[in-house]
Amino acid sequence: MKNYLTRQLLVTYIMKGLFKFDMDFDELVERVAQIDNSEVVQVSKENMKDDTIDSLLKEFESKANYDDDGIEFWYARELQELLSYTSWDKFDNGVIDEAKKSCENLEIPVDQNFQEVFSQQGKNSKGGRTSKDYKLTRYACYLIAQNGDPRKKPVAFAQTYFAVQTRRQELQDVEIKRLSEDDKRLKLRNEIKGYNKSLSNVAKSFGVIKPLDYAIFQNAGYQGLYDGEKRDNIAKRKGLKKKEEILDHMGSEELAANWFRVTQTEAQLRKDDKYGKQHANTTHFEVGKRVRDTMVNKPEDLSVPDKSIKQLKSEKKKEQKKLTKAKNKAEKLDK
Repeated sequence: MKNYLTRQLLVTYIMKGLFKFDMDFDELVERVAQIDNSEVVQVSKENMKDDTIDSLLKEFESKANYDDDGIEFWYARELQELLSYTSWDKFDNGVIDEAKKSCENLEIPVDQNFQEVFSQQGKNSKGGRTSKDYKLTRYACYLIAQNGDPRKKPVAFAQTYFAVQTRRQELQDVEIKRLSEDDKRLKLRNEIKGYNKSLSNVAKSFGVIKPLDYAIFQNAGYQGLYDGEKRDNIAKRKGLKKKEEILDHMGSEELAANWFRVTQTEAQLRKDDKYGKQHANTTHFEVGKRVRDTMVNKPEDLSVPDKSIKQLKSEKKKEQKKLTKAKNKAEKLDK
């Protein structure tokens, strides 16, 4: 599964002040990697009693399964019960379908996260063929929780629980501390691209549909993060040409700040019960400002990298071609 950063938990942490964005990128991801179940409890305490949290934590832990390779997964029918959904059809055709769409929007392989199976969990008391089920990755469970009904306490708990579990595993897999500055930039830029698509889809439900509407919406976020600067102001300050993309000319620290801006705005809009373009614009501005307030190095004070993302991608492509050519040559000599 591709390593895409989860949203809701980090949103909750920043907004509640559980950590500050006063560290470089390596320190930031290392801090998040240290999240454990005690922090799940800490985040959940605001809306639930201690005994409810303890009970849910035990239930979710007990339902985890492991395949022959030691990879953790959950069965959808068991997750359905954990999340207090009584109808499988509504859970499958409603919540799971929406989770799959979210997966597709982020360009993550659906089949790798939602593996359709026929399991014993769905078999009725009279016997017969087993029923449709899914083997779900942590990330699939997270997406299902995010698309569930937050009024259900188990759903609200699951949003935090699976965010923690997914994030810890992602960071173990990526070993991001070994990445160079260029690789960090490439990784973050790619993730922002995916999350911008997701944010755009959410913004549409608030009436942000026309190109001008979206430009205003995007500028609202930049203005909050960059102390009033719009996209064109940022591009001018960086010395960019008209069609050059500002995100392609940011270092990893500045990209990380914009990653938070995008992901937190989407999460906030999904939670809100207000609608309208103005509300979306105001939310984007306020979220951008909150991210700015947590930063020691303000984004406009950060240096502009010598090479753009496009240049880095071109260099990587050429490097890969050379390696492939050398490999093919070596294989011919071995024959």
